Amino acid sequence: MKKLTSWAASLLLIAGLAPTAYAQWVPTKSIRMIVPYAPGGAADLTARLMAEQLTIALGQTVIVENRAGGGGIIGADALAKAVPDGYTISFGSDPPFTINPHLQKVPYDPIKSFSHVSLVANLPLVLVVNPQKMSVKSVSELVALAKANPGKFTIASSGNGSSGHLAAELFKHEAGINLVHVPYRGQAPANTDMISGHVDVTFSSIGAAAQHFKSGRLIPLAVSTRNRFSGLPDVPALSEAVPGFDIGVWLGLTYPAGTPQAAIDRINQESDKILKTPAVIQRFEALGYVPIGGKPDVLIDRVNSDYRRFGEVIRANNIKGD
Repeated sequence: MKKLTSWAASLLLIAGLAPTAYAQWVPTKSIRMIVPYAPGGAADLTARLMAEQLTIALGQTVIVENRAGGGGIIGADALAKAVPDGYTISFGSDPPFTINPHLQKVPYDPIKSFSHVSLVANLPLVLVVNPQKMSVKSVSELVALAKANPGKFTIASSGNGSSGHLAAELFKHEAGINLVHVPYRGQAPANTDMISGHVDVTFSSIGAAAQHFKSGRLIPLAVSTRNRFSGLPDVPALSEAVPGFDIGVWLGLTYPAGTPQAAIDRINQESDKILKTPAVIQRFEALGYVPIGGKPDVLIDRVNSDYRRFGEVIRANNIKGD
């Protein structure tokens, strides 16, 4: 009798756990994916790839809605104000969450207004020089030249407070060198002036600079992330010359705060599967991205860490937004 009672109790326990263990959120209508960039760029193309794959996985159409402007703030604000029912998600990057709130007042709480779902990818930046202006072939040679000529050379970025600008300030600080910052309105004009010889160094996205590597108009010295990028296997990581250096731009899926955990878990699980497929990995590499994935905590920890770190860099260097 005791054994039967124990067996019955076990069945009841299993039955009680079953809904928690196996219940899965199943969307019953289309999902809106807010993309805070203009159509046609690498990040937008990546978002559309994820939307296409999620449509297949979920059995419901994921519709991309471009809400560009304000360095991502317009899109982030639209997400923060959306009904948290699982049917509005964002495919965004770090500026509106970890950088812009330190440069200006934003209409949302960068930490509390969102429920992060998946760290989709990391975008390494690449440190490049114009070989006609700087006859250096390594980071160590660049650092030595800059130390011998403090304030003589310039480092361009896509704008004040941009990821490239923060990378430049971190590089200057950790390498102990003085480069004059020259902000542009976007990476394309910065790279154009790099090729023309108007500026000497820049941290560029790989996609924006790679076309100039084969021609030799720009020379890649290092990628900004801790590890080398598989798409540029012969280019060292900057950390190999400046120990501990690590900065990149993340892309991730985010819901408004209060979204049901079941929806968060489902999108996270499906995204993780998508990011492990060979075709998606190949496409990401071509765009200069490293697929990441993992549980929601991976992105939550990244957001919190970058928010603190970038805030310190911005305050220490008195950086102002454009």
